[in-house]
Amino acid sequence: MNDHSADSRHRTSESGLPLHPVYRESDLPHDLTARLGEPGSFPYTRGVYPTMYTTRPWTMRQYAGFGTAAESNARYHQLLGAGTHGLSVAFDLPTQMGYDSDAPIAHGEVGKVGVAIDSIEDMRQLFHGIPLDKVSTSMTINAPAAVLLLLYQLVAEEQGVAADQLNGTIQNDILKEYIARGTYIFPPKPSLRLVADTFAYCRAEIPRWNTISISGYHMAEAGATPAQEVAFTLANGAAYVRAAIDAGLAVDDFAPRLSFFFVARTTLLEEVAKFRAARRLWARLMRDEFGAKDPKSMMLRFHTQTAGVQLTAQQPEVNMIRVAVQALGAVLGGTQSLHTNSYDEAIALPTEKSARLALRTQQVIAHETDLTGTVDPFAGSYAVEALTDGVEEAATALMARVDEFGGAVAAIEAGFQKREIETSAYRISQEIDSGSRIVVGVNRYALDEEEPYEPLRVDPAIEAAQAARLAELRRSRDSAAVERSLAALRSAAAGTDNVLPPMREALRQRATVGEVCDALRAEWGVYRPADAF
Repeated sequence: MNDHSADSRHRTSESGLPLHPVYRESDLPHDLTARLGEPGSFPYTRGVYPTMYTTRPWTMRQYAGFGTAAESNARYHQLLGAGTHGLSVAFDLPTQMGYDSDAPIAHGEVGKVGVAIDSIEDMRQLFHGIPLDKVSTSMTINAPAAVLLLLYQLVAEEQGVAADQLNGTIQNDILKEYIARGTYIFPPKPSLRLVADTFAYCRAEIPRWNTISISGYHMAEAGATPAQEVAFTLANGAAYVRAAIDAGLAVDDFAPRLSFFFVARTTLLEEVAKFRAARRLWARLMRDEFGAKDPKSMMLRFHTQTAGVQLTAQQPEVNMIRVAVQALGAVLGGTQSLHTNSYDEAIALPTEKSARLALRTQQVIAHETDLTGTVDPFAGSYAVEALTDGVEEAATALMARVDEFGGAVAAIEAGFQKREIETSAYRISQEIDSGSRIVVGVNRYALDEEEPYEPLRVDPAIEAAQAARLAELRRSRDSAAVERSLAALRSAAAGTDNVLPPMREALRQRATVGEVCDALRAEWGVYRPADAF
């Protein structure tokens, strides 16, 4: 490395890497060409496809879902009409935790942070008038991911759409829930079995579906640095690969359908470097550790969402600039799809106008800039290449520490990742409080009085309406058929059969999300973290 001792000031990146005022060729490795490769070729530093955006832009998704299925359906039609390429479904907390809207534990949370889905009737209404063979749908759901995917398949079947025509993604990443988010249901071992069962089911039934979106986003929102985000995400990915192989699947039979989910922060240069380093690390991991032969198994394909944690309730219009910068980082880093947050999300659910503006941000980047004219515009940049190497080295060191515990699951049980992220989050909080980290409108350039803002709010009557729908569902269905199908699901869960076929039949008989999850709880139990009271 070049001597930077004459630098007039010392700054570090989010991952703690040194940021030099000037980078030079001597800061780069001598084998830079080999480390870069060509776009679409191993180790995919420059992108997973040879042409990237020069022939077509990334998929523009908008994450949406609130209140009832009917309300969310109306928003989806608005987004599709505004030019979005794919839908991304947000579910409320009861749905994420596998509870029906009329469960006592769901009180006060129905429809609040996403749409309430209790049964096939809600899923049918959610996608009313939306041809499921024409759209790509991403569902941010984890512990009950298989349940929601099967409901989607059943609704498509009602539309006359064959399962092999469906295209989309379920998040299905349970390990990060134990690390950073908390919407888990079952203990890690049966949870990994459910993930592996989903891989096998989709390979046979829904071959174009991305069966998991291994997420660093939520760890970043909890305070992870870019290096931690990459390291812990890829370590989780390795755990899923091992679980699938242990379940009897060949690596090249499922690995091409793995996808990832990362954040894009305002620290644009390091974010670009992060994405490039992550591709290189995953390619080598899949080839060298797991023996993958199919190039698609080595490609780290990922969705990006701009950083919600960096949005502020103070001067919310400033978030428009933050989101634009974050989106640029994602595009320059080679994302396959992108969600841009609405500027008012730090206050409440986005309005129709703010959601449309978030989409327009992507459209301006795609159509009014020259970023789609060339692949990997920052390739060869002294600064970005040095940061790419730095993030890769830091992430590799963290992944080695995870391996010392015996892998991601053992490290989770020991609390390693959670402690590392909490330490980082505490440091960031201290820096904001001290003013050494400037947040515009919060600890610098604040206003004496904020302008009034009228947010979109969820009607509390939704909870009662969902309860009434459930009561009618239970009254009108064939209860004996439901009980038989749930018993078959419990039997499969107690044994070794794939649980998705009997789960699908239970849902077809109009069993609810909560009833299906209760059947699995009865056999598998629920997870209690070691530090829980």
